[in-house]
Amino acid sequence: MHVSFKSVLALAVVGVAAVVGLSAQQQQPYVGRWNITPTGPDARGVYFLDVKEVDGQLQALFLDRGGHATPVSWIKVVDGELQWQYGGGAEKLPKPACGPLYRAKLEGGKLIGSHETPGTPCPLPPGATPRPQPAPRTVNWVGVRQPQFPPSNANGAHTYGKPVVIVGAGVGKETWAGLGDGTPNSCVDRWTIADGVMTNGVPERGERSTCNPHTKEKFKDFKVNFEFNLGAGQNSGIYLRGRYELQLMLNPEGRTTSYPGLLMDIYGWKRADVYAGNPPGEWQILEAVVVGNRVTAVLNGKKVHDNALLPAITGGAMDADELAPGPIMVQGDHSKVAIRKLVVTPIVKPGT
Repeated sequence: MHVSFKSVLALAVVGVAAVVGLSAQQQQPYVGRWNITPTGPDARGVYFLDVKEVDGQLQALFLDRGGHATPVSWIKVVDGELQWQYGGGAEKLPKPACGPLYRAKLEGGKLIGSHETPGTPCPLPPGATPRPQPAPRTVNWVGVRQPQFPPSNANGAHTYGKPVVIVGAGVGKETWAGLGDGTPNSCVDRWTIADGVMTNGVPERGERSTCNPHTKEKFKDFKVNFEFNLGAGQNSGIYLRGRYELQLMLNPEGRTTSYPGLLMDIYGWKRADVYAGNPPGEWQILEAVVVGNRVTAVLNGKKVHDNALLPAITGGAMDADELAPGPIMVQGDHSKVAIRKLVVTPIVKPGT
């Protein structure tokens, strides 16, 4: 039987198309934005994964608990299983294929996955000394699609409830949680209150971190008034609902960073519209209104965010249950910050 070259070519094209179609069918269910929560004994910190399909190939941003979301080294579907390696926090590709191998399958619309840490060692910079590697351990986790917020407007004519004073005259640490439990691996409570001002102590090298306290009360939509004081080079943050960090790090020199990580930036996602910081050592006065996934913030009389989107959780978030009320958390684990006012006023009826 004679088979023409055109026939063979046509069959080859059909075969390639079928493979491409099958690949697309396998990839498509994983495309989207995922909030990932560890389970079991390692249920601390949360991850965020944003998977896209570009020219038939998967790409992704990954937030590995801390820091900010950056591209993964590689990501693909292997035998129906989503796999990727992060490759560290570099901003741009290519990145080394190193670190844990993350693996997940879809079950009931959720990502059911795990990874083993520390994974493949990443290359060291020239002259760097290798660090001892911890014993391998498996981390199990569950990913759910990032929820959709209802239309929200932080600038609406809101109806407010009764203010809740967290830090102020006559208020002690009874308004706070997350101050450690005294166990060997716990953070250390180095926070003190004197004359209505709450300050933290900084750990020495090799000591356990100072605790990042969070309010006992949780809030959905609210206005927060926050007065804080930072010295030069100090690094703190205020977490809205315990999930979205407004960075507290002064920048009087006007330096730049490759990602949003300076004063009043929505950490890792959006820079402040203007720089509004007072000099180091002076009090900074913040008012922020949070409704749904929107925030308007004014620092020292200058609007730094105007109904800005809170795109996703930021590094260090307490949880990823974005539609639920959450506390106010203050970062104080490694840098000095003083607080003389923290008042949260719930919004009982958001305006449009």
